[in-house]
Amino acid sequence: MNKVFLGIGGNLGDKQKNFDRAYKLIEIKLGQIIRKSSVYETPPWGFHAENVFWNQVLVIETILEAEELLWRIHEIEADFGRKRETERYSSREMDIDILYFNDEFFETKTLIIPHPRIHERRFVLVPLVEIAPNMKHSLRRLSSIEMLENCLDESVIKKVEMD
Repeated sequence: MNKVFLGIGGNLGDKQKNFDRAYKLIEIKLGQIIRKSSVYETPPWGFHAENVFWNQVLVIETILEAEELLWRIHEIEADFGRKRETERYSSREMDIDILYFNDEFFETKTLIIPHPRIHERRFVLVPLVEIAPNMKHSLRRLSSIEMLENCLDESVIKKVEMD
């Protein structure tokens, strides 16, 4: 069984419904959700958008290998209307990133694990610290807390009260 940390987020549509739907699709297509951080309201990162994002980190257990997991994540994102040929950073109903896959490092044409920008993004680090504060990045050898302390991103992150 593989233990995977996923970052999920979106800024379009009914965010509560989108997150609830994403949880169901993740459980059906990827694996069992075993842990969830709080949901955080965050500004867009890397581009300008009218709507704020909601972001969260999930831990799942899956029998899937990383490439198959990525392929199924792309299916879920497509269910939310994502078109992969669009700009790298854009508004969307749901985005799912693989942050960690076990304690592994690997790089292919389509996938780099750990996610190469974890250490740059408060919207990932704040929820990650909540559920795995002492977990070490397999390349940087820094804990989630240490990466957050060193993060240059000054975005204001607020906890969302979910229904």
